[in-house]
Formats: sequence, structure tokens, C-alpha cells
Amino acid sequence: MFAAYAAEVGLRQPLQGLRFGERPAPRPRPGWSRVEVRAASLNHHDLWSLRGVGLGADRLPMILGTDAAGIDEDGNEVVVHPVIGLTGHGLGPGEPRSILTEHHQGTFAEYVTVPTWNLVPKPAELSFEEAACMPTAWLTAYRMLFTKACVRPGDAVLVQGAGGGVATAAIALGSAAGLRVFATGRDARKRGRALELGAVAALAPGERLPHRVDAVIETVGAATWSHSVKSLRPGGTLVISGATSGDRPTNAELSHIFYRELTIAGSTVATKDELANLLSFCVSTGVRPTIDTTLPLTRAHEGFAHLQSGSHFGKIVFTV
Repeated sequence: MFAAYAAEVGLRQPLQGLRFGERPAPRPRPGWSRVEVRAASLNHHDLWSLRGVGLGADRLPMILGTDAAGIDEDGNEVVVHPVIGLTGHGLGPGEPRSILTEHHQGTFAEYVTVPTWNLVPKPAELSFEEAACMPTAWLTAYRMLFTKACVRPGDAVLVQGAGGGVATAAIALGSAAGLRVFATGRDARKRGRALELGAVAALAPGERLPHRVDAVIETVGAATWSHSVKSLRPGGTLVISGATSGDRPTNAELSHIFYRELTIAGSTVATKDELANLLSFCVSTGVRPTIDTTLPLTRAHEGFAHLQSGSHFGKIVFTV
């Protein structure tokens, strides 16, 4: 079967480790299902994998891709929940788990196999391309907002780094849920797009907000950390799920954190139940993912290069 895979990792130019071509089709496995992939979306996780983060040379070649929507062996339209080893409804401390492409082959291929438990019915109202955006970026944003920050309609939220997949999802989901969403972005075009998605204001990075917010959705890391902490009201919550600009801010703002009794919450992977709830939320509200680019899998290198450039707004999707 045709696939996009990592053949080398840790190169100075990470995309040089990306290959395209034939890989063995997945074999039947008890308790697992084979999914014919119709669409798969690209995440920063895939770039980090090529850089060797979370993916060692001993596990190569590794088909990349964590997100997919397709058809299972019984002809059902499904969305793949990408966390392997999660057999309950919660995430217990120390529970063994991994995400696709860490130990198991990913979704940038004609077929992928996952535990049958990982399959969630795809709503007919969502296209395969829209559904393929959900399992990582949109699900991360959903968990950050509603499980970790516990925001409610009318609350104010700051989303850092408008344009990325998680940030774009958080703006759209927050707006649909009745939140007052503020966003930051490095260029005017992305700030304008954030307003189109429902943000009440879009500001340059570090620009002072008109008032402090109840929660901050942080995926940028070091470059925006100080601004995020200072933007919270007393008792507010900062939820972080990534650090694309680095994980060591020059100022941790500890005095702000303890004096204002702020909560710092980490967020990693979400549950299958949260994915089902997210899909239902999208159906009931009509909110849909912003797709920047759709490419056939044979042109995946263009998608990776586009993501690496940072010029995208929303998701990059591959069709198979």
C-alpha cells in the first residue's frame, strides 16, 4: 500500500527524512480493525516525529499520521481515536498508552489498523476531511476548554497563536459555546481570520487585553508564557498542551501565579468519550474545522513544508 513515512529522524532538515512509497499492508490482528483511510490530517506531532522527538531510529520506518477518518471492515464510516492502550474511559496516572506513530504505524497510508475499541462512528453531517481534523488538534482544544479550564458560556478566554490547528479549533469551539474569545497572532491576516471564526478581538503577541480573562489556552510556550500568566484574572486557569516556541520561558512569573492563586493545568491526550462528545457538539452547533489546504497523499511533502513554514491557518488534510 502507498504511504508517507519517516525513514530517518533527527536530521538537520527534518523533511529530508520523509519518504513516500509502498509499505506492507497491515495484517489482521485479534481485537483490532483495519480502516480504509479516506482522509488524514497533519499535526505538529508529525514534524516533531521527523525531528526524532518521541520516535527513535530503532522504530523506523514509521508511517506518520495520528488522525484519520475512513471505512472499517464492516463498511461503517468511522473516526480513529489515536491513543493506543487506553481501555477505560479515563486517563489514570501512569496508565500505559501511546499515540499512533510512536509504537504503531500511523494513518498516512491507504490502510491503518487500530484496536476496535478506538473506532468512533463518524456523523453523516461531517465530511471525511472534516472528521479527520478532529482526533488530535480539535480534540485537544475541546479538552483544554471544557475539561481542563472548565469554562462556561459568558466566560472570557485568551487563545495564544491564532493560526495553528489547536488554536484555530479553540477559537471556533469557544465561540460556538458562547465564550468571549480573545486571540493573538503574529500577522494581520491571521488576526483577521480569527475574527471571522468568532473571536471578539485579535491582538498582536504581547498586546494588553481590554480586561483579564478566566482562562488561557496556551500552545506556543516560552514566547507567550509571560503574557498568558499576566492576562489571567485572580483565580484563573492557564491550560498548556504544547510549546512550539520552546518550553523554558525566561520568566516563569511565579509571583503572579501564587499571588493571584492561578491554576496551571497540563493537557495531553483526550478520551474516546470526549471525541464522541466533540463530534456531537460539531453536529449540534454547526461548527466545522477550518481547513487551510487539502492535498492528495502523494503530495504530502507540500503539506509538511507548508506546516513547517508556519504560513497556514487551520488544518492541512491529505486525501487517500
